[in-house]
Amino acid sequence: MWRRMLAVLLCRAGEVTTIDDLIDALWHEHQPRSARKTAQLYVHRLRHALGDGDRIVHSAAGYAIVMAPEEMDARRFTGLVAEGRAARHRGDLEVAGTTLRQALALWRGPAYSGLDDIPLIDAQARYLEAQRVLTYEELVAVQLDLGRHAELAVDLPEITRTHLYHERLRAYLMLALYRSGRRAEALEVHSETRQTLDTELGVEPGPLLRWVHEAVLRDDETLMTISSEKLDLTASGADPRERITAARRPAAEPDEVPAPAAPPQQLKPPSSYLLPAQLPPDLNEFTGRETHLEKLETHLPDDTAREPAAMVISAISGTAGVGKTTLAVHWAHRTRDRFSDGQLYVNLRGFGPSESVMPPSEAIRCLLDGLGVANAQIPTDLNAQIGLYRSSIAGKRVLILLDNARDAEQVRPLLPGAPGCHVVVTSRNRLSGLVALEGAQPLILDLPTESEGYQFMAARLGQERVGAEPETVAEIITRCARLPLALSVVAARAAMYPAFPLAALARELRESRGGLDAFADGDSATDVRAVFSWSYHTLGKGAARLFRLLSLHPGPDIPLPAAASLAGLPLRETRALLTELSRAHLINEVNPGRYGLHDLLCAYAAEQAQEPENQDDVQAARHRMLDHYLHTGHAAALLLNPHREPITLVPARKGVVLEELADREQAMTWFNAEHSVLLAVIEQAAATGFDTHVWQLAWALFTFFQRRGHWQDQAATHHAGLSAAQRLADRAGQALAHHGLGVAYTHLGRHDEAVHHLRRGLDLLHELGDVPGQALAHYHFCWLSLVRGDYEQALPHARRSLDLYEGTEERYGRANSLNAYGWCLAQLGHHDQALAYFQQAISLHEEIGAYNGQAASWDSLGFAYHHLGRYEEAITCYETSLRLVRISGDRLYEAETLDHLGDTHHRVGDHDAARRDWRQALDILDELRHPAADAIRPKLHRPPPS
Repeated sequence: MWRRMLAVLLCRAGEVTTIDDLIDALWHEHQPRSARKTAQLYVHRLRHALGDGDRIVHSAAGYAIVMAPEEMDARRFTGLVAEGRAARHRGDLEVAGTTLRQALALWRGPAYSGLDDIPLIDAQARYLEAQRVLTYEELVAVQLDLGRHAELAVDLPEITRTHLYHERLRAYLMLALYRSGRRAEALEVHSETRQTLDTELGVEPGPLLRWVHEAVLRDDETLMTISSEKLDLTASGADPRERITAARRPAAEPDEVPAPAAPPQQLKPPSSYLLPAQLPPDLNEFTGRETHLEKLETHLPDDTAREPAAMVISAISGTAGVGKTTLAVHWAHRTRDRFSDGQLYVNLRGFGPSESVMPPSEAIRCLLDGLGVANAQIPTDLNAQIGLYRSSIAGKRVLILLDNARDAEQVRPLLPGAPGCHVVVTSRNRLSGLVALEGAQPLILDLPTESEGYQFMAARLGQERVGAEPETVAEIITRCARLPLALSVVAARAAMYPAFPLAALARELRESRGGLDAFADGDSATDVRAVFSWSYHTLGKGAARLFRLLSLHPGPDIPLPAAASLAGLPLRETRALLTELSRAHLINEVNPGRYGLHDLLCAYAAEQAQEPENQDDVQAARHRMLDHYLHTGHAAALLLNPHREPITLVPARKGVVLEELADREQAMTWFNAEHSVLLAVIEQAAATGFDTHVWQLAWALFTFFQRRGHWQDQAATHHAGLSAAQRLADRAGQALAHHGLGVAYTHLGRHDEAVHHLRRGLDLLHELGDVPGQALAHYHFCWLSLVRGDYEQALPHARRSLDLYEGTEERYGRANSLNAYGWCLAQLGHHDQALAYFQQAISLHEEIGAYNGQAASWDSLGFAYHHLGRYEEAITCYETSLRLVRISGDRLYEAETLDHLGDTHHRVGDHDAARRDWRQALDILDELRHPAADAIRPKLHRPPPS
């Protein structure tokens, strides 16, 4: 019994386990009358056996065991896996392989072996086992990329026999065999796999295995050199993790994701989730600031205290470029071991030339993501987001670094509500409001002393070179106003030209009279514009021009194709110019292919761009940048939803370079990377008179916002689009904007506003004679009525939508409307009548190859049969839906279908089959951290029907 209790506590280490959960784990249905007292006695004895009375803590909610990350193999495993993946991401394959092998070496058999009769433990064990297989797949991929195919050809066969249905492992085995000159054996692996999948599951191999098979058949030479990552991108179909679904009735367009259910009272990631470690890299040459570091040290809580200390806020303020972030990051790295639950970091973008200050809702999303909260769990209301964030961090010991804050109002929503955390805020403002009302500990960061400036230069250039010209170094420090940013630029220039005497640099400083206004502060001694001009004036003509134009981009970083569009140059030429800028320390490559400018450098670049002789070039570059995002966004939107009717774009200007997006996965990746940039681009387009770009960019973002649940962003962009279309007197643009607003407000629960915009959009579509648009508008009116529970009103809208689609070539919309009309009938109890509409929808979706549409309609048909008592037919429908959704690769939809199938199996008395279906659904949802798991979990304990 002690072993079972310890296992449950360890399974939820750091989380509270209720006494009822402990009793259920110990005795299940055969609980003794004294179960509660006996369980408490076992806890007491377990404390004694562990030899540490503080190891198991008690609260009103239950018991929790306190474990350091290194004390648990599960946490060590997830930590090593994260390290291995990071090494692989940066291209260090040897380190990645070694680290992933270390992670797998921790396994000494099945997780929690012999305890799978405890539901809590069984779920955790399945989660860990899934991670184990994924880690092995990643290790194999690394080994392939290292060229160790002969070794894999020996080891992989045994593993693939253990994991029959893991097609990626079998694809890797085929690749290893082929590279080892064993082509026939590679083809035999495919043949065996296909037979197994057909016999056991009734499905064909997936796209990855099919692609490798076809490549082997034609002896494709790329098989010998293709990387595992490129192989996945080339061969894979849709990413099953992209789709976020909830109850979806009627079968929605791929654009439309119904509003997520309200979050549960307590949202926590699995106990094995990776602790956040988001701090930026520390500066290797950090010097000085000892007094400030010591003062920050006094803000730390006492580690020996039994109760968590009150939340502490350290507010670091000072002028731009004085080193606030550098100090905060360095101190955070020095003290991170004091925070057992990790470190969170957010750049609030409070100050910058783009004026794209991060709103609290975006910042909270970043923090919740770091805490492991899935996007689908995050509510749309800001107050609810704040509550979820504070609930998620309650009881944790986390260091939170909020960088570059605009003011106290931006910071307040991001403060935890419970003790135990330490918040460090940096800002150019003094944040006196936080000091007065929240008790923040202020730390004003002044300019470093001359001695610290000398240490800084010596650390960068070496003591010998600095010591040879001490008076010149003192002059440079003075001319740079002891500003760390300016000193960095000077030191970089000196390092690039080691033969230059430092006196030459000092002379240039004396002769340069300009200065950046942001640093002047009324004192010419703080002028650093001359320092930036050194690098700028040494640039070639093309690089100098690109540097100026980069200031037009809203940031925080810019991808290579967008930079090429600004310059109006091919990628290769642009990359060469960016390399020149990087060498001059005017930009840095923050990620492969993405470049960033410090905000002060961007301000300097903007000053150069504002010179009168550059205005025509600047306006043309802005147009090309907007074309880049509009045309790339339009193409990406159609990859996400190929059945969507495209809009007519003005041809892109000469010199515009688009992102090359091959499939839906790449399109979603691009939208995720450019989300905040696209929002800022729309604002910039509206402010500079590019109104057509405004409403068309909003249209392009619609699908992405629907898939990701960003309803507030959707409402904001379509409001901007509506205003722009009205300025243009563009009725088609206005209709699309009203439609987008109607859908967004439906999701946000603002139904009266949704009705207004859908009605206004429908009126415009009538005026324009757009019949498919009218049909879609009535479809959304139907959906809005269903959301409101008004089935009587939903039915005529579904009928009108269907009638309008009858006279068009829009087969996808018609199929959806057939399903919607049938669903309305079913909700009104007319299940017999609904059958014919579901069957027609299935046939039409089959004709156009819409697998998800077919799956939705088969699922609807199963619903009708279930309520007609025709359970065997319902099971057949659900199983058909399941096969189709597995072809499309949508794992969330697969879980939903499994849930429905389980309901019907349970209804016919096949409780074992129902538990199997629910368990599979729950495994998928737990793996994806989807909130729908909470609705399925209780079903596993549901008794058989009487």
